[in-house]
Amino acid sequence: MENDVVLDATGLICPMPLLKAKRALNAMEIGQTLQILATDHTSRQDFITFSEQSGHQLISSSVSDGVYNHLLRKMK
Repeated sequence: MENDVVLDATGLICPMPLLKAKRALNAMEIGQTLQILATDHTSRQDFITFSEQSGHQLISSSVSDGVYNHLLRKMK
Protein backbone atom coordinates (compact mmCIF):
# COMPACT_ATOMS: atom_id res chain seq x y z
CA MET A 1 0.00 0.00 0.00
CA GLU A 2 1.42 3.34 -1.01
CA ASN A 3 0.55 6.24 1.27
CA ASP A 4 -0.44 9.63 -0.06
CA VAL A 5 1.66 11.60 2.44
CA VAL A 6 4.54 10.49 4.67
CA LEU A 7 5.43 12.63 7.67
CA ASP A 8 8.81 12.06 9.32
CA ALA A 9 8.42 13.22 12.92
CA THR A 10 11.33 11.20 14.27
CA GLY A 11 13.33 13.00 16.91
CA LEU A 12 10.39 15.24 17.87
CA ILE A 13 8.72 15.07 21.27
CA CYS A 14 5.09 15.52 22.27
CA PRO A 15 3.11 17.40 21.08
CA MET A 16 5.03 18.07 17.84
CA PRO A 17 4.30 14.76 16.00
CA LEU A 18 0.58 15.28 16.58
CA LEU A 19 0.64 18.96 15.64
CA LYS A 20 2.55 18.24 12.42
CA ALA A 21 0.09 15.43 11.60
CA LYS A 22 -2.88 17.77 12.10
CA ARG A 23 -1.29 20.31 9.77
CA ALA A 24 -0.64 17.63 7.15
CA LEU A 25 -4.22 16.31 7.39
CA ASN A 26 -5.62 19.82 6.89
CA ALA A 27 -3.85 19.98 3.52
CA MET A 28 -5.06 16.55 2.38
CA GLU A 29 -8.19 15.36 0.57
CA ILE A 30 -10.79 13.12 2.21
CA GLY A 31 -9.83 9.46 1.82
CA GLN A 32 -6.10 10.08 1.53
CA THR A 33 -3.71 8.33 3.91
CA LEU A 34 -1.04 9.84 6.12
CA GLN A 35 1.86 7.77 7.41
CA ILE A 36 3.57 9.24 10.48
CA LEU A 37 6.98 8.04 11.64
CA ALA A 38 7.79 9.02 15.23
CA THR A 39 10.23 8.11 17.96
CA ASP A 40 8.24 9.60 20.85
CA HIS A 41 6.85 6.67 22.87
CA THR A 42 3.73 8.68 23.77
CA SER A 43 2.76 8.99 20.10
CA ARG A 44 0.91 5.65 20.08
CA GLN A 45 -1.65 6.80 22.67
CA ASP A 46 -1.69 10.30 21.20
CA PHE A 47 -2.81 9.02 17.80
CA ILE A 48 -5.35 6.59 19.28
CA THR A 49 -6.95 9.47 21.20
CA PHE A 50 -6.65 11.84 18.25
CA SER A 51 -8.43 9.44 15.89
CA GLU A 52 -11.26 8.91 18.37
CA GLN A 53 -11.75 12.64 18.90
CA SER A 54 -11.17 13.87 15.35
CA GLY A 55 -13.08 11.24 13.40
CA HIS A 56 -10.07 10.32 11.26
CA GLN A 57 -9.44 6.58 10.95
CA LEU A 58 -6.37 5.09 12.61
CA ILE A 59 -5.68 2.22 10.21
CA SER A 60 -2.64 0.88 12.04
CA SER A 61 -0.08 1.68 14.68
CA SER A 62 3.08 -0.35 15.18
CA VAL A 63 6.63 -0.01 16.49
CA SER A 64 9.87 -1.44 15.14
CA ASP A 65 13.36 -0.64 16.40
CA GLY A 66 12.07 2.34 18.40
CA VAL A 67 10.23 3.93 15.45
CA TYR A 68 6.46 4.18 15.73
CA ASN A 69 4.59 3.88 12.45
CA HIS A 70 1.05 5.29 12.48
CA LEU A 71 -1.26 5.23 9.49
CA LEU A 72 -4.29 7.54 9.37
CA ARG A 73 -7.01 8.00 6.77
CA LYS A 74 -8.55 11.47 6.49
CA MET A 75 -12.29 11.06 6.96
CA LYS A 76 -13.64 14.60 6.94
